[in-house]
Amino acid sequence: MAFGFGKSGGGGGGDYDSSEEFEIESILFQGAVNGNEVDLKANARLAHAGLVPAKELVSDALARRADMIRVDPKGRVAMVTLYVDGVPYPGGRMPAQQALAVTQMLKLLAGLSIKDRQHAHAGGIITDYKETPYHLLINTTPLKSGGERLVVRPRNLDEQLETPDDLGFSEDLRVRIRELTANRHGVVLVCGPPNSGVTTLSFATIRSIDAYLYSIFSLADFGGRSITHITQADVKEDETFDMQLARCIRSEADVIIVDPLNTPDRVEMVFQNAARVCIVAEYKAPDAATCITQLRETLGAESVADRLSLVLSQKLIRLLCDECKQAYKPNPKLLQKVGLPPETKVLYRTPQPIDGEPPDECYKCGSIGYYGRTGVIQAIELNDPIKHLVKKGADARMIKNQARKEGMQSFQTDGLRLVAEGKTSLEELQRAFKA
Repeated sequence: MAFGFGKSGGGGGGDYDSSEEFEIESILFQGAVNGNEVDLKANARLAHAGLVPAKELVSDALARRADMIRVDPKGRVAMVTLYVDGVPYPGGRMPAQQALAVTQMLKLLAGLSIKDRQHAHAGGIITDYKETPYHLLINTTPLKSGGERLVVRPRNLDEQLETPDDLGFSEDLRVRIRELTANRHGVVLVCGPPNSGVTTLSFATIRSIDAYLYSIFSLADFGGRSITHITQADVKEDETFDMQLARCIRSEADVIIVDPLNTPDRVEMVFQNAARVCIVAEYKAPDAATCITQLRETLGAESVADRLSLVLSQKLIRLLCDECKQAYKPNPKLLQKVGLPPETKVLYRTPQPIDGEPPDECYKCGSIGYYGRTGVIQAIELNDPIKHLVKKGADARMIKNQARKEGMQSFQTDGLRLVAEGKTSLEELQRAFKA
């Protein structure tokens, strides 16, 4: 591992020191995302103790392409973990008091209360790193043992994954989304496990709809992001959710995008209106088949079978680094075992030793072999056989198996497509989907 996090070169046993290997360009904190004013003078003691270590921690993480930073207090020390393309690497450790100062400093910069350590907090910081704009999403969670767990998720505003191309949607999936939303009725849901990019998948799904042919209204909060050719409906304080939907329908909306369906009442309201308009939303479920069975428990089988059109779910996998990925000729038995076409001539993997010599270092990916991520997508359409299973009370496994028999896109088929296209490796699929 070429990154060498911590003094021990990746073992995580050394004290945290971001400057020991090379000079780190420092991040610039520019204010809280929520607009709350940050008064450093009134918190001079905290700023003296926590500002520089906080800048070093985040700057070092961004230099190493981290998409998440986690600081866990462990008695007298705090362990730092850096996630690169979703995979954790030891990031060394720091004294517990320094970790506390860093956590409080980042909370202050995010416009959050530094006095309240008994409740979870969430906010964001507007930043600039190497002339690239970032939002740092800050989450803190109180621990029973004392202290707070800190999680920082940097979001590069110049590299947001929002389009079907960004997520590698297959052409078949794009066509089905366009066809089903063109019906002007039914519910299209997007779900997935935590940290799987559900909101990103929602954006890509929305942008698969032909906004030139159909009238699309949004009642959702996109967190400052905008989508062209979509009408952002005014949300009036005295209106209920049902009244908002009715107003969009009166405006002849073909498709309405709403906030995540996080309460039974909101779920029921969406399905009641889905006979008059197509509604797109997020729903909390680990995968598409489980989403269907959970909805059945809330709404009943008939309502789900009649109103639900399509469920999409996503898992994120790493992309092979274009600079160092290695081509190889696959064994025919391997192709048969994993389900790839026998005519497949070449696959790709991370660099392997040649004649006992280690591969050259890659400065693009840090010799990890992977750079960036994309989505592997499962899509279950409520056709007649699937509706029949829903009404029979079939479990998620039976629904998933039937979808596979119907030739619907599964995690396996979409993952193998990306392998065949040379975008990822069989080893990465095995890692991402192991039990």
